[in-house]
Amino acid sequence: MADEDRSPEEEFQELIRQLFGGSGGEIDPEQLERLAGMQIDPAMMRAVMQQLQGAFAAGGTDGGISWDAAKRQALHIANQDGLGVTDGERTDLDQAFALATLWLGEATAISELATPPRALTRGGWVEETLPVWQELAEPVATSIADALTATLSEQAPEEMQDLVKGAGRLMRTVGGSLFASQLGQVLGRLSTEVVSGGDVGIPVMPAGEAAILPQNFADFGRDLEIPEDQLALYIATRELAHARLFRHARWLRLHVMSQVNDFARGIHVDTDALEELASRFDPSEPEELRRALESGALIPARSDAQNAALARLENLLATIEGWVDVVTGAATSRLPSADRIAEAVRRRRAVGGPAEQALNSLVGLELRPRRMREAAAMWRAVTDAVGIAARDALWDYPDLMPTSDDIDDPAALVARLEARARGEEPVRDEFDDALDRLLAGEGDGGIDSPGQDDQGSDDPKPV
Repeated sequence: MADEDRSPEEEFQELIRQLFGGSGGEIDPEQLERLAGMQIDPAMMRAVMQQLQGAFAAGGTDGGISWDAAKRQALHIANQDGLGVTDGERTDLDQAFALATLWLGEATAISELATPPRALTRGGWVEETLPVWQELAEPVATSIADALTATLSEQAPEEMQDLVKGAGRLMRTVGGSLFASQLGQVLGRLSTEVVSGGDVGIPVMPAGEAAILPQNFADFGRDLEIPEDQLALYIATRELAHARLFRHARWLRLHVMSQVNDFARGIHVDTDALEELASRFDPSEPEELRRALESGALIPARSDAQNAALARLENLLATIEGWVDVVTGAATSRLPSADRIAEAVRRRRAVGGPAEQALNSLVGLELRPRRMREAAAMWRAVTDAVGIAARDALWDYPDLMPTSDDIDDPAALVARLEARARGEEPVRDEFDDALDRLLAGEGDGGIDSPGQDDQGSDDPKPV
């Protein structure tokens, strides 16, 4: 069939075929001109096709998401200043970590790290933490890819459905690669804000590893009017306490990530918002799409199940950071400026920086422990009542870890711990009675799944 005899739909089909490599990657300008019959701007279509080809090439041939694109974007931003860690910075931080290790020996029964802490560049932080961010972001990336595929199928005429099915793999790649690229930009900016490995609350560093970013540490302390050596000691102590906890309680990392995944499973993309954006999207002006992704405009309001999952995660993070706060405070009590530094750190964690806020919008997840002060008060009460060793033993097993109810009522937790210290049997509850019935062979005993309370919470059972 001659080109001039083709319908607009056939022209579009031919362009899609070219996109899959039929023309060696070149698009025929005359074909683009004839798309006027479909009321499609040829210039816009040319830009779209070029972007699709680039995304397809980046994503490979299996329709997967190119996380390499995220890494490249993040490293490009992280390494822009070209600065590494100087010998002087490394020496100063080594000394701070050494003294912090000694002080922590008096403040916690949890043992030292097996791996020496280190000074890390911004690019090094990206390399170390990207696997965790990828795990957090994958549900959103997949949702965007699925939404693009569904929108393409819904919008295409009936006679093009077979072709659309073949293009579905491509559209998944386009959506995933687009999101991965945006995630890379946000992580690159975040690498210019974080001060240490445990700065964002969740365990993004490899288990048992501690690090401080000297470039960002200098920025953090610039306006505090606090001696730099005191600031370094406090941050080093806090970072070591955080890393020690996750190394000691090896189950804790999985527990945190499973709570995150409980939340992430409910994330989906607002297809109406995506279609509305696509209807007016100009490929030559990608800023609008970037703003939509970062603002969270494509992620609808959280469901009740997501709100419940988020509440459980916030309580868990607050329990962790409350312990870190109390241990760090005890270990750094010799520092004249310790209280001022602690308050600055708490404010910073409560508010978050611009990149952290963008990350929250991008993946729909807030990582700020709203109840850290209450959790810290609980840990102080426990320490005062039963001592450091008994307090830290609560991290030995998941079932021993305090719950959100214990944050609300530390006195009840203290009473249980004091009774156990005296050798008294704990007060029986419904769980104990149900367990007895189960062991006696009386049905399932009415026991819920481990880690579930009557409201469906994943909080471990209290001591």
